[in-house]
Amino acid sequence: MFDDLRDLYQEVILDHGRKPRNFRRLENATHHARGDNPLCGDKMDLWLAFNEDGSIADAAFQGRGCAISMASASLMTETVRGKTPAQAKAMGAGFRELAMTGHCPACDAALEEDMERLTPLSGVHEFPSRVKCATLAWHTLNNALDDPGGKEASSE
Repeated sequence: MFDDLRDLYQEVILDHGRKPRNFRRLENATHHARGDNPLCGDKMDLWLAFNEDGSIADAAFQGRGCAISMASASLMTETVRGKTPAQAKAMGAGFRELAMTGHCPACDAALEEDMERLTPLSGVHEFPSRVKCATLAWHTLNNALDDPGGKEASSE
């Protein structure tokens, strides 16, 4: 059973890594940030557009990096749509906990469904050098939300 689950998670990561969703420049973006992981060379640009109610209407990214970095950004852009900035930041905090420990004890019921979609990346906690790859997109998201003008994020 455990091996089947691990295989499924690996397949999700490989699929998103090879064919990342939302891998494009977002022309109507109001927020932008650049992310860089100098230890392994992962780089990305993230763009966000918002609905009138303040929720995230669209998220897109471009860049280069390992399969984990690309899969994380791909999954992130899918899960933050429709979320408020506060909800997206809470998801990011939960994901960082998931990536570092393999679980998220602080994640409440409101985050449960979204965190379940991100679970395939929970295995990176077994490889500390890969945690920075998995969290780069989320650091970049925080910077885009905090400074719409294009602040650079680092996974350092």
